[in-house]
Amino acid sequence: MTRNIFHKTTLCGIALFFSGLLAAQSKTVAKASVDRSQILIGERIQLTLKADIPETQPIRFFQLDSIPHFEFISFGKIDTSNTGGGTILSQVIHITSFDSGHWVIPALPLGETAATDSIPIDVGFSPFDPQQPYHDVKDILEVNPPEEKKGNRLWWYVGGGVLLILLLVLLLRKPKKPVVKPAPPPIDPYKQALEQLEKLQREKLTPKAYYSGLTDVFRVYVEKRKGVHSLQQTTGDLVMQLRSIGMEDGIFKQLADTLRLSDLVKFAKYEPSPEDDTSAFETIKGAIDHIEQSIQEPANPNPG
Repeated sequence: MTRNIFHKTTLCGIALFFSGLLAAQSKTVAKASVDRSQILIGERIQLTLKADIPETQPIRFFQLDSIPHFEFISFGKIDTSNTGGGTILSQVIHITSFDSGHWVIPALPLGETAATDSIPIDVGFSPFDPQQPYHDVKDILEVNPPEEKKGNRLWWYVGGGVLLILLLVLLLRKPKKPVVKPAPPPIDPYKQALEQLEKLQREKLTPKAYYSGLTDVFRVYVEKRKGVHSLQQTTGDLVMQLRSIGMEDGIFKQLADTLRLSDLVKFAKYEPSPEDDTSAFETIKGAIDHIEQSIQEPANPNPG
């Protein structure tokens, strides 16, 4: 009887151990690290974000808009590597700070169940060394102009005469009338963007090609309409610039989420649902309509 109780207790313990181990392996793990914990004001910090996502969890990554007391310099692309049990996403972000003091990069959430550890950072001024010798400000020194040689004047006269002759030749020549070609009619960026969106809807594309086309249409439109040079920028850099063009908060957040979803589809092999495709299309078109409306409203004020 005692032996049976011992065997049952042992089996229950083993079952609890392996169930706990499987539960730990099925959770998303979020990590953040920096290349230095002490900097001078304005120096660069390399912040590395990493997400280890098991195959039973949805693919997601960090969505950073701001970090208190720190400024974003650049966002690297999201690197993806597949493991036997899931996917690992990583990204390098360069940040800096212009506030001296002891600051903390807070825990960065990844979904509802995972978050990174907080990271303390010390930001200071360049230290002053009182042992260094003192260098007083020197008086302004007078510089004597070099003596001009007589032979140099002759060359000045010769050069001036040659230039005068060339000028007379150019003035006396009858210029040919240039053939003026009619300028092509300007292409309306808004109309062009809508036509390209309709073409994307008609074509049967792979998810990667479809989402690449959506983001390309928006990037070209916002560059022509707002002067935002976005074609060579990462999604993070583009989102930061879009904050300055006066978009409504709700439209801006939906657009930022759609651009990040597009990165996951293109680089992390995320499989979007048909609802994701429809929502992404409507968000891109809605953002373009919103920007176009904000441009047209000042040009057509209401009378009265």
